[in-house]
Amino acid sequence: MKIRRGDHVMVLSGKHKGMRGEVVRALPKEDRVVVEGVNRVKRHQRTTQTRKRAGIIEKDLPVPVSIVALECPKEHAPARVGYQVSEDGTKKRVCARCGEGL
Repeated sequence: MKIRRGDHVMVLSGKHKGMRGEVVRALPKEDRVVVEGVNRVKRHQRTTQTRKRAGIIEKDLPVPVSIVALECPKEHAPARVGYQVSEDGTKKRVCARCGEGL
């Protein structure tokens, strides 16, 4: 999976199409990511030992990784991911179109 926690992504399809946000959590075994502000739902929660207050809370649910794309910092558009290996052997992600580092 080419998307990691902390990446800025754009939603490509579905009811949240066009929204942008930061990846809060990546779930590679399920091929899903949790994006801040996308797929937000309200849940009724009761009081537990860890959560002292009960009530209606808003939380972000995971979305499939196939409907999000990394956002190119130079073009501010969805980017395909390519890899570039430097002289010292480190591998970094780059935008396939403009070559800017992601």
